[in-house]
Amino acid sequence: MNPTGNPQPFLSLHTAVILLIALVIGSIIGALTLATGAPAAAALIAGITSAGASVVPLRGLIH
Repeated sequence: MNPTGNPQPFLSLHTAVILLIALVIGSIIGALTLATGAPAAAALIAGITSAGASVVPLRGLIH
């Protein structure tokens, strides 16, 4: 809690926006990978990898 008695948010707005955009990017890349005919596991790995790799650049861009 802060001095005014209000609880602190779990995530800041900046962090929430970055994670949401990374989730969208990962979903799009995963869906496009799946649409090419790749196995579902490969599409999942591609989506998770692209979401994780986009967090650092997004943090720099949205600062």
